[in-house]
Order: sequence, then structure tokens, then C-alpha cells
Amino acid sequence: MKYTEFTGKTVEEAVEIGLKELGLTAEEADIRVLEEGKKKLFGSIKARVEIAAKGVQEAPKAVQTATESGEATDGERTVVFLEGLFKLLKITACTELVAEGEKVEINVTAANSTAVIGKHGAMLDAIQTLAGAVANTGRDEYKRVVVDCENYREKREATLNKLAENLAQKAIRLGKKIQLEAMNPYERRIIHAALSEREGVSTVSEGKEPNRYIVVVPDNLEDPSAPAIPARTDRDRRDRDRGYNRGRNGKYGDRGDRGGRGGFNKKPYNRDRKPSSGSGSTGGTSMKGSMDFFGIFLGNSNNEEK
Repeated sequence: MKYTEFTGKTVEEAVEIGLKELGLTAEEADIRVLEEGKKKLFGSIKARVEIAAKGVQEAPKAVQTATESGEATDGERTVVFLEGLFKLLKITACTELVAEGEKVEINVTAANSTAVIGKHGAMLDAIQTLAGAVANTGRDEYKRVVVDCENYREKREATLNKLAENLAQKAIRLGKKIQLEAMNPYERRIIHAALSEREGVSTVSEGKEPNRYIVVVPDNLEDPSAPAIPARTDRDRRDRDRGYNRGRNGKYGDRGDRGGRGGFNKKPYNRDRKPSSGSGSTGGTSMKGSMDFFGIFLGNSNNEEK
């Protein structure tokens, strides 16, 4: 097939432009997503797609190899399976066999990458599990299969490595065990590997699948019998500092209305309020609204009671 590239602010817009120019419907076209549109702080990145009319199609390279040899490899069979799986799931995606040696590596490019990746990679892990089962059908020795989507796993690994180091520092600082949230075996291996040679801490896995988790144990542990601190403590503190804590009225507020620990509302500082005419007062000076002044009026305990 002869593919033509089109661009737009979003994938949907690029596809619409391409179909209109080629005079095709979505059912008559074969669409490949090259890049999703992204908004940046300054400017944006356009979405890029390739579109070709369906017809006498050239078989994918994996299928060609399988046809010529008369027998598909493990990776080739897995690619064909995934292409059929995405059709059943109604996900527009392109599957590519990247490498096949000690392990099978497959990359997926999709119009909607979230549909393939899922929350914290749960969907991608499920797809990888199915792909592993297909690739190892009839094999005596297990071959590892890695399915990635637009470099998600590398980005996730970098995030987990940073998380591991932060929690190691916290465990040493507090002298207490830190418990991470439940993770799949792949992500637990990343945490273990990241801290395997880290001085001052060790890691252990506890719990049963699918709720198995990692505990970071500092060498300077104060009380071995004390329960581990949830790793989400730091995140909760950040949320509280941003103003999402629950006040006495039982509601969540932002910085402007939480009014401290008790949840009382505070009035903002009156920029135009004139000072009282006491000793030393100039009697007419006011704080102009154009001045860059930030703050809140705290008042006193009597005002708070009122």
C-alpha cells in the first residue's frame, strides 16, 4: 500500500483531513499513528498519521517471513495474535516485532495510547501476559516477552528508580520501614534492583499476589517490631500543604478557604485599607492595589471565635 502522511492538532483531526483528501471512509483506509499531538508550555507538537487505501495489501514483514519459511516464529505468531486482539478490543494500533532472541520485544503504537497502557500500565501488563502465553505455546523453556507502548516502560522504570531513591532517603532519615503500594513482579524487580547496592537500606517483598508489595528497611531501624509507614504519606502531606485537607466543617477546601487547621475561613488582606490615625500615622497613606503584595489577615483569637 502507498501511505500518505497527514498532520493535525490531534490524531482525530489528522485522520479526518487525510480521509477527506484521499476520498476514503475510515472502513476503506488503513491508518498508522506516527505521533500523537501534544501541548507544551510554549507551542505544541502536531499529530502525524499515515493513511493508505485498503486493497491488495502487502503482508507485514513477520507474516512474509512466516509464509516463506512455512513456519512462523514465536514472535511472529505473537504479533499476529496481538493484531487480532486489538481488533476485538476495537483499538486502533500498529504492532511491530522489534527483536527476537533471548526475549521477544514488541512495540505498539496506538491512536489512543491510554487504552493500551491503562492505569499504571495495568492494561499493558495484561496484554503482555497474553502475548507471553502465545509466544511460549509448545515451548519447553520459557521465553520472556516484553510488550511496550510508545516507550512507556522506560519512562515508568525511570519513575520507579527515582521513587526508590526517595523512599530510601526517607527510611534512613526516619529510621523506620517504608511500605510501597502493591506492584506487579516486573515493577518490584525494578525497585529491588535500584536499591540492591544502595548503602543504608535493604528491600523485602511481603504479601501475596496480586497484592504483593515491597518494604524498604533501613539499617538504622529504631524499632523492628513497629509497622511500616505507607509510602503515600509524603504524597498526602503535599496534598495537605496545597490545601486539600479536611477542615472542621468536614469539607475539603483550597488555600483561600481552609483558614488553618480548623477549617475556618480567613478574609484576604485588604490592600486598600488605610491605617488608623494613631500616633506616628501619616493619616492618608493607603496600600495601592497595583503593588505586588501577598498575604492573609490572621486576626486574633476573639475574631476566630466569632
